[in-house]
Amino acid sequence: MRGIKVPQSSMICLVSPESKIPERHPLRAVKKLVDAALRDLAPVFEGMYSTIGRPSIPPESLLKATLLMALFSVRSDRLFCDQLGYNLLFRWFLDMDMTEDAFHPTTFTKNRERLMDHDVAREFFALVVGQAKAAGLMSSEHFSVDGTLIEAWASLKSFKRKDGSVEEKPPVEEKPPVEEKPPVEEKPPVEDAKNPTVDFHGEKRGNETHRSTTDPEARLARKGNGKEAKLSYAQHVLMENRNGLIVDMCITHAHGRAEVEAAYMMLERNDPTRSRRTVAADKGYDTRDFVEGCRRIGVTPHVAMNTGRSGGSAIDGRTSRHEGYLLSQRFRKRIEEVFGWEKTVANYRKTRFRGKQRNEMASLLIGAAYNLLRMAKLLLPIA
Repeated sequence: MRGIKVPQSSMICLVSPESKIPERHPLRAVKKLVDAALRDLAPVFEGMYSTIGRPSIPPESLLKATLLMALFSVRSDRLFCDQLGYNLLFRWFLDMDMTEDAFHPTTFTKNRERLMDHDVAREFFALVVGQAKAAGLMSSEHFSVDGTLIEAWASLKSFKRKDGSVEEKPPVEEKPPVEEKPPVEEKPPVEDAKNPTVDFHGEKRGNETHRSTTDPEARLARKGNGKEAKLSYAQHVLMENRNGLIVDMCITHAHGRAEVEAAYMMLERNDPTRSRRTVAADKGYDTRDFVEGCRRIGVTPHVAMNTGRSGGSAIDGRTSRHEGYLLSQRFRKRIEEVFGWEKTVANYRKTRFRGKQRNEMASLLIGAAYNLLRMAKLLLPIA
């Protein structure tokens, strides 16, 4: 029997967003983990706000909203607030009822500085890592480390000389005259005042002499030989090898030794056990100072051997002859899943923020979202 569409919709409807979320939806497990971590952050939130004045948007809601933006590939704060008006899943995750108004996009901008001043992102990330350790999901012995470039929110046209001068380009060699052709009338190009045409050919530009006027903390860097140079930040991740969860991460200025220095720093500040630890890495970490530095702090460097470098590899038979070295080389490649997820799903291939501190906050929250999603799947009971 064919159904008939009733033109008049219900004027009154009693429905809860809780009833619309499937029982085995992965976000249910994520919400439980997030709420538990935010309860532990309550004392920090209390110290962030004054006891008088108009009540603000709860900081818990802002952190949850940032996690949702990473999990559901929402491109901007404004787009998220638009979706919050009609998306029941988002309202349920933020503990909002059906009649509550969505908050304004400027709420993120005004409160982001307050969250950075109290290092809330680092505290929240540490609590998520603590939950994974308490659940037995993290290894305390075997790790992997790697880094990647995050494109900065700045154009190459903003990369100008620090002293404000204009470099004179070398004269162009004159070509021999050729047979003249009848002139063709060409329309003069229409110049955009906000986005003028800039010719970089023949100009030497580097981080020592130039700086971006849009984001002065960004650095010109490239991923390898033959690749184009872009204004970027360097992101570094320390991953445990059991389930591929993130143990630590940070943002640094992009330069030649950023990966090695950041890896050593993260290994030093993450010492959960006195037993021997291993760290796997690619050929870029096969340097004498990194290998010897790891051994000084009780970490066995399972670094891929770069036999093509001058002087040979810093890894010798004492390390490479063991079966654990081969296992580390196999499991370390899972760290690429972290970078792949954040650059595709979380839209962090190019940052939306300016400055190292803002980008570190965004990176930590994206890393927390990645851990929460994996933990929810690992802890989800098998039907």
